Amino acid sequence: MQLENDSRGSAPVWRTSGHAMTQTIDHRPVPGLAPQQSQPELLEKQLRTDIKRLNRLSNRGLWAFSLFILVSLTAWRDFPMLPLPDTVVAVLGPPPPPYVISIVLLFYTFSAIILSLSRMTAGLEHKSSFCHVGYLTCFFLFYHFAKALDDNFWPVFGAGVTILAVESYRIWSFCRDALSRRHEQLEFLQRTGRMPPEED
Repeated sequence: MQLENDSRGSAPVWRTSGHAMTQTIDHRPVPGLAPQQSQPELLEKQLRTDIKRLNRLSNRGLWAFSLFILVSLTAWRDFPMLPLPDTVVAVLGPPPPPYVISIVLLFYTFSAIILSLSRMTAGLEHKSSFCHVGYLTCFFLFYHFAKALDDNFWPVFGAGVTILAVESYRIWSFCRDALSRRHEQLEFLQRTGRMPPEED
């Protein structure tokens, strides 16, 4: 604590150092200084921030599913905004044969489902739904440029629905369990002023 002379020539002004808000002798706060938050308040703020993040993440699968439906509707109309397949083939060369695309699609579908189930079993947080929409869009496009989309639309659509349904459930299940733990921690913190002990 140090003594300073008031520039107006009135009574001396006492100021304290540190993070706490200081006051003049007439109880006016010094501008620019905020009160220091306690450790429980910081922990509660972090928990509430994490709860909001998990609530947003829980809807990620539904947003990805909605985007895939939009892409599928565009593919059903044979991608009217894209150039004709012959124009693209003349520039980029021929696409893979339809049977090769179908083999890759089958391999991708089983791999994506198995990977998603393994992440669900391990309880891993992984935001992969939108990348699946990108891969499935590529299959639509390959079939489109190979002029085989009419015969292969439903296999791609069925694979997409299956993969994104599993992904949506995985993300929702992870967020449900994580939110349950966060709410328990928040309740314990508000009751005791400290975090609960970690489980072994």
